[in-house]
Amino acid sequence: MELNIFDTVDEQIAALADYVIATASTAIADHGRFDFVLSGGGSPKRLYELLTSEKYKKRIDWSKTYFFFGDERFVPAGDDKRNSLMAKKSLFDHINVKENQVFKVDTSGTPEEAADKYQAAITAHFGQKPVQFDLILLGLGDDAHTASLFPGTTILNEKKAGIKSVYLEDKKVHRISMTYPLINQAKEIAFLAFGENKSDAAHQVLKGEKNTKKYPAQLIKAENGKMEWFLDKAAASRLKGSKKK
Repeated sequence: MELNIFDTVDEQIAALADYVIATASTAIADHGRFDFVLSGGGSPKRLYELLTSEKYKKRIDWSKTYFFFGDERFVPAGDDKRNSLMAKKSLFDHINVKENQVFKVDTSGTPEEAADKYQAAITAHFGQKPVQFDLILLGLGDDAHTASLFPGTTILNEKKAGIKSVYLEDKKVHRISMTYPLINQAKEIAFLAFGENKSDAAHQVLKGEKNTKKYPAQLIKAENGKMEWFLDKAAASRLKGSKKK
């Protein structure tokens, strides 16, 4: 694991954009496509907007890039809360990708059906090869959740690499999420977190006691590849001895 800490969020996002571009180039050169798992929430929106700027958008072969979602809220298509809608507005609408390059979660049935359909679509995309994404981008919640792996939820017990539905009792909502074993078999994993409100979660996940039920992001380990953290100095303020970029 490598920890990257930056003085400003702008520097942090630019470095992550460069990292995405380098990872895409390597993947396309190696096997002809880039399988990229996106994160939802507010933090990655700035990254997506930078990747579509004039300075960056021509540095990735978008025609060979396939997009997936680490998790999705179980809400109707077109709902403002969907991660895929945020990605559409901030990324897809600006890079001319085809519909078959974006793997959205179909929420027209039950949560369990949505999870099964998404897993089937991903499996079909990889064909006879193991499901191993080139890059999974992850955020970090104030409660140390990532994707829809929330503290105390049943999905944390799932040992198989796949897609599962999870019910969040406190929010009274269902979500669809990649399980941690599926995330862990990616070639590259990148965490993005910035702001003072992320400092306690970052400390607990990276330096705190081992308690994956309470701090689910501790479950994420790069078993077959690399994992990098991109933090600004505010989010990293409780990580003693860490070096800034």
